[in-house]
Amino acid sequence: MAVTRAGSVPSYEVVVQSNRPLPLRDGLRLATDLYFPARDGQVLDGPWPVVFLRTPYDKLGHGASGRFYAERGYVAAIQDVRGRYASPGEFYAFAHEGPDGYDSVEWLAAQPWCNGRVGTFGQSYEAAVQSALAALHPPHLAAMIPTFGPSSYYHSSMRQNGALELRFFVYAFGMLASSREAAADANLKAAADRANADIWDWVRAAPIRAGASPLAAVPSYERWCLDLQRHVCYDDYWRLPGYGPRPYYDQHAAVPTLYVGGWYDTYTRSTCENYIALSQRQSAPVHLLLGPWHHGGVGQPTAGDLDFRPEGGLPSYEAVRLRWFDQFLKGLETGLLAEPPVRYFVMGGGAGMQAESRTIRHGGRWQTASQWPPAEVVPTPWYCHADGTLATEPPTNAAAPTVWQFDPANPVPTIGGQLSAIPIPPGGFDQRQDSRFPFTTGRLPLAARDDVIVFQTPPLEADLEIVGPLRVRLWVSTDGLDTDFTAKLIDVYPPGPHYPDGCALLLGDSIQRLRFRNGYEREELATPGEVYELNFELYPTANRFTAGHRLRLDISSSNYPRFDVNPNTGGPLDGDRRRRVATNTLYHDPARPSQIILPVRPPVAR
Repeated sequence: MAVTRAGSVPSYEVVVQSNRPLPLRDGLRLATDLYFPARDGQVLDGPWPVVFLRTPYDKLGHGASGRFYAERGYVAAIQDVRGRYASPGEFYAFAHEGPDGYDSVEWLAAQPWCNGRVGTFGQSYEAAVQSALAALHPPHLAAMIPTFGPSSYYHSSMRQNGALELRFFVYAFGMLASSREAAADANLKAAADRANADIWDWVRAAPIRAGASPLAAVPSYERWCLDLQRHVCYDDYWRLPGYGPRPYYDQHAAVPTLYVGGWYDTYTRSTCENYIALSQRQSAPVHLLLGPWHHGGVGQPTAGDLDFRPEGGLPSYEAVRLRWFDQFLKGLETGLLAEPPVRYFVMGGGAGMQAESRTIRHGGRWQTASQWPPAEVVPTPWYCHADGTLATEPPTNAAAPTVWQFDPANPVPTIGGQLSAIPIPPGGFDQRQDSRFPFTTGRLPLAARDDVIVFQTPPLEADLEIVGPLRVRLWVSTDGLDTDFTAKLIDVYPPGPHYPDGCALLLGDSIQRLRFRNGYEREELATPGEVYELNFELYPTANRFTAGHRLRLDISSSNYPRFDVNPNTGGPLDGDRRRRVATNTLYHDPARPSQIILPVRPPVAR
């Protein structure tokens, strides 16, 4: 076999066996395409290691990857999950994928052409199914590469800190349009396509009610969407293996695993959480790769209006995966074991605004570390002050709190960020209303709204680098039984081309539903006027704020349609038909010093 230190090289022809029926414990047979190394049109005996991908998005779309690995001495198995495309059965998204994946790995490993070692790969849903089967510990799973995958769909994916991420509401309609049922029924297909064309009207009408949408034509699709709305607490429903490995860390398959994430991906919190939990529990190598990418954009040097060249891309993501599999499925010496386990991209420090377009050359550089977050990082609070200042000095004088009204009929619109499965551009954007984003009007910055509270530093005198998790600690109250509080971390560029009044560049954000302030296993309504301390996590990041920029924290009560809008009534979250305007309050005095805690990397002496 021709091998270099960089990995296996193309040495074989490829023969494809399409739609092989792979048997499961319940008698169902899933359609699986097998890509074999071959010579002169004949499959070679092997045995070979197997790389395995399970997808709900049509296995034919991964034919190039299948051929890539077969040419390099692997059998590639690409499978349609239960109920999708060529595979029979009922599709119910995510929740029940663990046993199907387990059975598939073990069947592949038992075939005479397999050497007993199976590695998994794929992104998003294809990452979730990897974690689902690994939670059940199949004996022949030998390596994994989950890209953009979950740790707990309740805590930071389908729901986040108690709020529902509406991208999965949208996802249900998109999956309906590509369903096997729609392919077989022209009327259903037309209804699903029309619903997707009118998706923002459906979002406005959310939550859905049983029988009131085209989802009702395929009961398992409607049931899944309704279940996401109904299960507002962290209950046994969310502990199913398909909803993320968090409950199964102690029994998780201890195999070499490369977790891949991006600063503008929807699963960045989960990617870091999985790496930390499993690297602490197992002796098998666990690595972490974090780039400046958005969901589906792994390896690309842009995200939103940001450009991270020259270093922000990857020459070949397939080569990254091949190197992992060569090391841990074939036992080749690739140099991986001599490298630090964490490789991450620090954004910022680039050429900045460009005269010819609204693109911002944000730039950045790759770094490595022995752990995540890096050991030298210091959690540092930056405090909110009554005059709108954000500073490392806490408030020393009594000050009146900041009060605003949150009208659920007029929520703060989502402008980029960590998005997927929703037709809104992901990535870094100026926090200004913009026709590229739904529910925006005109061109005013979001900071001009009465319900967006801004705290920012003076222009920085020196560069400031942050690397790691972001957390806010807020003292708040409301005049009702429930409401939401949101936070955004922003890198404020000074004025420049296409941004004559500067650019408020979003780095990360999150939300906290007040009724879940004491945990997520029960709802606990607020007492009107009582002050509560909230602690919640934003998405992690790595960014260099260059001298002359400002560091900014925006506080509000909505971020729509990224998150569902709280009706502020204290009523049931899965269908309260009422709404009320809430009067919300943020405190920033010596006894209640609201703050954002940033992971500051101390400057390196030169």
